Amino acid sequence: MKGLILSGGKGTRLRPITFTSAKQLVPVANKPVLFYGIEAIRDAGITDIGIVVGDTEKEVRAAVGDGTKFGVKVTYIGQPEPLGLAHAVLVSEDYLGGDPFVMYLGDNLILGGVKELVSEFERDRPNAQILLAKVPNPNQFGVAELKDGKVVKLVEKPSEPMSDLALVGVYMFDKNIMKAAKAIKPSARGELEITDAIQYLIENGYAVHPHMVNGWWKDTGKLEDMLEANRMVLDTFSLRLDGHVDSSSSVEFKVVVEKGAEVINSVVRGPAIIGRGARIVNSFVGPFTSIDKNVQVLSSEIEHSIILEGSIISEVDRRIEDSLIGRSVEVGKSPLKPTAYRFMLGDNSKVGLL
Repeated sequence: MKGLILSGGKGTRLRPITFTSAKQLVPVANKPVLFYGIEAIRDAGITDIGIVVGDTEKEVRAAVGDGTKFGVKVTYIGQPEPLGLAHAVLVSEDYLGGDPFVMYLGDNLILGGVKELVSEFERDRPNAQILLAKVPNPNQFGVAELKDGKVVKLVEKPSEPMSDLALVGVYMFDKNIMKAAKAIKPSARGELEITDAIQYLIENGYAVHPHMVNGWWKDTGKLEDMLEANRMVLDTFSLRLDGHVDSSSSVEFKVVVEKGAEVINSVVRGPAIIGRGARIVNSFVGPFTSIDKNVQVLSSEIEHSIILEGSIISEVDRRIEDSLIGRSVEVGKSPLKPTAYRFMLGDNSKVGLL
């Protein structure tokens, strides 16, 4: 069995961060989202993984390499344009070679991974198996309708959902999905939808089994979902202090201070992680915050946020909350006169002022 991770797409809902970074490489709890998918597939016993890449191929290759550091073998598969999930399956045909496979959307996070899903697929041997979760907003997802425990219908982002069961971004397929993907036509948005391909299997007598998600799952394509995923992952941590915490500082609850990090005259209240080389000085870092490597937080307060590598938060006199701050960003008071707000912001940036 093989793994197939989809790591193309534009990441428009996370701009401006994704103008300069693949959305699958934005970190949750200081680890790129894509890495969670690779590890989940590996932990299910699958070590041959294809990664479908688009415009950000160079960056993904640089981050993942040949897979050795994860204990897997990675093959890169180019998708010239993001023309749908079923199209990603078709461009992977040579790599898959007729083998059954798990398909994992690279910007998804699933508590507990996919080991149970893979085991069930290997035991029951359906032609396809879909992962489902109940959601409050099913019109934003592919939606499944079940009858007597069997999948009878799938619709992509229906205006009037027939159930609250959303397709989670993980699927199991045998070779028949290729036949289905070749048989369907592009949707109204010009994409080959995986829901249409699975519907083809259903209508032509192939076995499509559902598998319900027991824990949490997140599609990290939006800021609020990214922050929620960060919160959920951090909450699984335990206290670990490998860096330096001075005697005038307080570290409370589930906090990880990585090697080379410093906490000076500050309070860090977990769940939180302070990355390698980061410095927290005269500051407060509140719950559900990820401070990436080489970040500096100086005389400031921050919580429920993600701060990426190399950024500096200095002398901000109000607490920062619910924020995603990119790489090498500087936020702080300006010494220039007259006193004024001065910004240099990229396209699609959002700033809240008090």
